[in-house]
Amino acid sequence: MVTTAFIRHRARRPGSFRPAQRRRTHRFLFGGDCGRRYRSAAEPSLHERRATFLPGRCQRQGVHQLPRRERSGQGGPFDGSSIESVDPGGVIAHAIDSSRVIGCVVYPSTVIVEPGVIEHIEGNRFSIGELDGTSSERCKRLAASLISAGLRAPIRGHIRHDMWIKLLGNVVFNPMSALTRATLVEMATHRESSDIVRAVMADAVAEGLGVRLPLTIDQRMDGARKVGAHRTSMLQDLESGRPMELESVVGVVIELGEKLGLPMPHTRTLYSCARLLDQVRTQ
Repeated sequence: MVTTAFIRHRARRPGSFRPAQRRRTHRFLFGGDCGRRYRSAAEPSLHERRATFLPGRCQRQGVHQLPRRERSGQGGPFDGSSIESVDPGGVIAHAIDSSRVIGCVVYPSTVIVEPGVIEHIEGNRFSIGELDGTSSERCKRLAASLISAGLRAPIRGHIRHDMWIKLLGNVVFNPMSALTRATLVEMATHRESSDIVRAVMADAVAEGLGVRLPLTIDQRMDGARKVGAHRTSMLQDLESGRPMELESVVGVVIELGEKLGLPMPHTRTLYSCARLLDQVRTQ
């Protein structure tokens, strides 16, 4: 999550400033040019920035991860509960009130070249929307800030649907790519593996939360195929020796499934294999 003030900063050219020594972050913004590299600015810790969260200032939540509406006072079945996979101990929920959160789905493809240096491969869309589906002036202001930086920022009336459409693919393609080293197009077109992909997607956590996805599993598979030879972020983390975002991408879906009483056998199998891989490589 980043503050509105931070979002309004335009992308800087590589080498135009140096990250501070006290803490580095890979959170950044960039213009619309693909193939460029950008160096990230240092960002204060959550506790350091908490005092700057003034009334009326919004925070943007990017997804890979669980839509906060499922736990943040917006009427979901887990209203008021903490989802340990993405917010252990409810630290974020206690620091940032849910009324200050705007949902965002991040679509650009990037690669972490080295600590603090991001290479933008393709894409510039950041879909945003209020978690309760309402229209708001702050969303319009946020969209205007992103558009002025050269990005696409459509305001969505059902941002939860967009979040779950992306998560529907991430929950299977990320761990499978780490296990097989395969690209999106390879996983979506290989006969045996594509059957596993469909089975994981059919475990249906989103529907249990009342989210009716506006596309079929085959359409989601076709979307992954069209992306081409893309290596998922989890595969990139594995190859670079970085921690994999296993809990925030897959563990959270299993945690929600447990709350809903869903068995999710295919998702659990993939998750267990990926956890074993993570354990073996860090021994």
